Amino acid sequence: MNKQKALLPITTFAMMFSFAVWAVFSPLASTFQQMYGLTSTQKSILVAIPVLLGSVMRLPLGIWTDRIGGRRLFSLLLLFLIVPLVGAGFADSYAMLMFWAFFIGMAGTSFAISVTFVSRLTPPEKQGTALGINAMGNFGTAVAAFSVPSIAASFGVPWAFWGMIIPVVIMLVLVWFFTPDMPKPKQQKTMRESLSVLKYKHTWTLSLFYFVTFGAFVTFGIYLPSLLVDLYGLTPVDAGMRAAGFTVLATLARPVGGYLGDKIGAERVLAFVYAGMTLGAFTIAFGMENIWVMTAACLFVAVMSGLGNGAVFKLVPQLFPAETGAVTGLVGAWGGLGGFFPPIVMGIIKDATGSYVLGFLLLSLFTLICFLLNRLVFGKKAGEPAKRFAS
Repeated sequence: MNKQKALLPITTFAMMFSFAVWAVFSPLASTFQQMYGLTSTQKSILVAIPVLLGSVMRLPLGIWTDRIGGRRLFSLLLLFLIVPLVGAGFADSYAMLMFWAFFIGMAGTSFAISVTFVSRLTPPEKQGTALGINAMGNFGTAVAAFSVPSIAASFGVPWAFWGMIIPVVIMLVLVWFFTPDMPKPKQQKTMRESLSVLKYKHTWTLSLFYFVTFGAFVTFGIYLPSLLVDLYGLTPVDAGMRAAGFTVLATLARPVGGYLGDKIGAERVLAFVYAGMTLGAFTIAFGMENIWVMTAACLFVAVMSGLGNGAVFKLVPQLFPAETGAVTGLVGAWGGLGGFFPPIVMGIIKDATGSYVLGFLLLSLFTLICFLLNRLVFGKKAGEPAKRFAS
């Protein structure tokens, strides 16, 4: 097997199953709420807690991928995930679920490893498309949404976790034996040198952009099942299938965003994306009582967030060709955090006001800010090197 040709499909599937692990608690949230008598806020925290570690650890793992190679680090991550999956299956309290959910969050770091791995071995003119395809690993959130409730209903809740171990082990074998080693960097950077990207304004601009686009993707992906159960009284299986539709559409749109970024410029794509997300979130806020309006608006936001995710990561290697791993980790971390806070905020808003309207209005406001910032920062400076905009 040609390891170079196998790199993209293997890393994409490895990230897909890692994301399925990352999202495994989401489709079971309503089940755990009934089992342990949880409030909306407690349920939201359980859903969001895996996102925390998976977000924070993206930065160091992006840097370590540059240092020790994607093949080794990805294999170690997949091996590690077996432990919390076994533990979560034996959990018998809300506290123990929270404990194992935290460590299952490491699955979210697969994004930083995979993107750095692929970008380092892909020609610059093809990076937008390749990274868009690679990021279809986000489809794992949909895999969890439509498979986990059915597995839990057929074999019991513990097997929703234990069943995930099988694809994780398969991908561990494929990554270790059938992907190439990354070329060693000419000069080994210290951690301080790797973190020097923090001084660039573009680092923080891209982090904010991804905080909103990927944050929306994660939030809808992990919270939509609970939201649909709460709003319309759907069964967990039905809600999971509907939520999977959002994830599938957003994931399919991501490589399109990368491709359009290659062809017309990521800045133009992002202007369209944030205008669309502003309109979509506003429509959800005032139309969620109607399931058809809610469905149409959510699917529209799915397309916009997917396009935006692909466009943002077209800009990362374009602006930071020598520090792709560090910037990928940092931007990816902020994107993950963008999916951590909204579910908790939604739970708090629901407990306090009895409605989710304010939460979606806040999303609309954030996307409007990003639209204006994109015009301000990239309107005239899109093609210039990142170093010219250091703080």
